[in-house]
Amino acid sequence: MKVSYKKLWKILIDKDMMKKDLQSQAGISWTSVTKLSKGENVGMEVLMKICSALDCNIGDIVEFVKDED
Repeated sequence: MKVSYKKLWKILIDKDMMKKDLQSQAGISWTSVTKLSKGENVGMEVLMKICSALDCNIGDIVEFVKDED
């Protein structure tokens, strides 16, 4: 399974936010933002900070996608 953050990027578009705005408001490192951009795994603490900053739930920003094998 892979992790998809497409929902997160849609929320940022809807809120007219840029990735640097997310980084600042959530108090996360640029490394974490880069990992999110690449669809890599990040820690639960990072996801919790994002949810807190965007006032949303984890299911609103992350979804699991089956690998195509």
